[in-house]
This record gives sequence, structure tokens and C-alpha cells, in this order.
Amino acid sequence: MQKLETEISIQASAQDVWNVLMNFENYPNWNPFIKSISGEKHVGGKLKVNIQPEGMSEQQFLPNVLKNEENREFRWLGKFLVKGLFDGEHYFKLREEDGKLIFTHGENFSGLLVGILLKMIGAKTKAGFEQMNQALKEKVEKCSVADNSYHA
Repeated sequence: MQKLETEISIQASAQDVWNVLMNFENYPNWNPFIKSISGEKHVGGKLKVNIQPEGMSEQQFLPNVLKNEENREFRWLGKFLVKGLFDGEHYFKLREEDGKLIFTHGENFSGLLVGILLKMIGAKTKAGFEQMNQALKEKVEKCSVADNSYHA
């Protein structure tokens, strides 16, 4: 298994970040990496996720939701073609630390092609995570300042 993981500090409450993160319908308006998400957010639900790392074509996945713990963690498992070839367990985690919110965005990759495919897409995927993190931070902090809280 190989992992890509990024973190960013956001000056907002976990609830404010969660509200933006779970408002899938609004992703096209602010998210430079995950272009769209639709589907069922509950554990066991099926999602349709479109991502586009910079310089690459858009890719679509149909993952299953593994965890949806409000204000703490959202996680899904997707696969490339068939299970075991190139699987990705994507996650968003929120935790409070020293009076600030830490947003962790990562993915655990496994499967027969993980070494080859991560060499090809790993750097651009990690850059996409970081771009999304920055856009989320800007959106949440702007909304928190303007409204004193964000309402999805």
C-alpha cells in the first residue's frame, strides 16, 4: 500500500468546514481538483466522482462510501476497472489542534498496478489535493468572516 497525504490549517470551526465539504452540489463553483460529486453520502452509498488533476484529462470514479462521521471524517473506496488492480481509499479528516482546525486530505492506494500508476500520476494527484485544500481554506475562511458561519 502507498499513501498520498496533505494537510492544511483552516481558521474556522469543524462544522463550517464540514458544511462546505459535504455540499457536493457546490463543488464546481470552488473546487479545482474534484470537479463534481453526486450520490448517496451515507455509509454504503454509491458516489459518482469526477476529478481532474492539473494537466490531465478528467477521470470518473464510482466509489462506495466507507465512513461519514459528521465534522470528523468522510471516506470512500474506489477502483480502477476491477477491484485489486488499482484501488484508492480517499479520505477527508478534520481535527482540532491547539485552537485551530487541521484538514487532512489523502488517499491510500493498493493493487497490482499501484507502483506503475502512482509514478505516472502521484505528483499531479498530490498537487490536486493541495490545490483543493487551499481552495477549501479560502472558501471557508471567506464565508466564516462574511457570515460569522457558513450555511450550506
